[in-house]
Amino acid sequence: MKVIASYNIKGGVGKTATAVNLGYLSAGEGARVLIWDLDPQGAASFYFRVKPKIKGGSKRLLRRKRPLIEVIKGTDYRNLDLLPADFSNRHLELLLDHGKNRRRGLRKVIKPLRDYYDYVLIDCAPSISLVSENVLDISDALLIPTIPTTLSLRTLNTLIDFRIKHALTHVQLLPFFSMVDRRKSLHRLILERPPKKLSIMLNTFIPFASEVEKMGVRRAPVATYAGRSRAAVAFEQLWTEVKSCLD
Repeated sequence: MKVIASYNIKGGVGKTATAVNLGYLSAGEGARVLIWDLDPQGAASFYFRVKPKIKGGSKRLLRRKRPLIEVIKGTDYRNLDLLPADFSNRHLELLLDHGKNRRRGLRKVIKPLRDYYDYVLIDCAPSISLVSENVLDISDALLIPTIPTTLSLRTLNTLIDFRIKHALTHVQLLPFFSMVDRRKSLHRLILERPPKKLSIMLNTFIPFASEVEKMGVRRAPVATYAGRSRAAVAFEQLWTEVKSCLD
């Protein structure tokens, strides 16, 4: 089982769209996929028309008083399941902080899923915290949507330094440009000549497109309603590139 986290310190960069669309594409290929909506805002749960609620909240899951598999929901798509968000996730850092192994508290929670899924994609909240350290601990790869702007690149550098400082070298960093608008000169410049330190950027980028914004109206992955759009093709290419990095 491969664990892939869609993560960035910044909000509004396309983390949820990435997790939802790549999860859908992976399941469409026949892989058994779980999307874990770890963001208390519950956007991924909303897209899949699942109520963002876990009976007993994240506290009960973290203390393993209720098996994780019991709260997983099916979606409208074959091979694709969802672990819904819960508003109590906003207290997850406090719960982890009081645990015996504060930086590895999620490891025991996710371990039983290895017999059920090929991929787990985690939609993370935009923060850098104890929860982030736990996510990095259990992840094989970190997908980092990055808007091609100066501040977004600065945030990416912070995340790269954080990984090094905490010796989280087992997790692959897979940053890519998202919400790219070629009408903007800065976007074009950074896309064509990214800083040398960011040689780890994936080749695929996701365009700024109305089809992605419509996910909130359609409550579905882009490929289900705009399969021939630039955005849908870009997500397909991104998933192909991510798989090649994980092999």
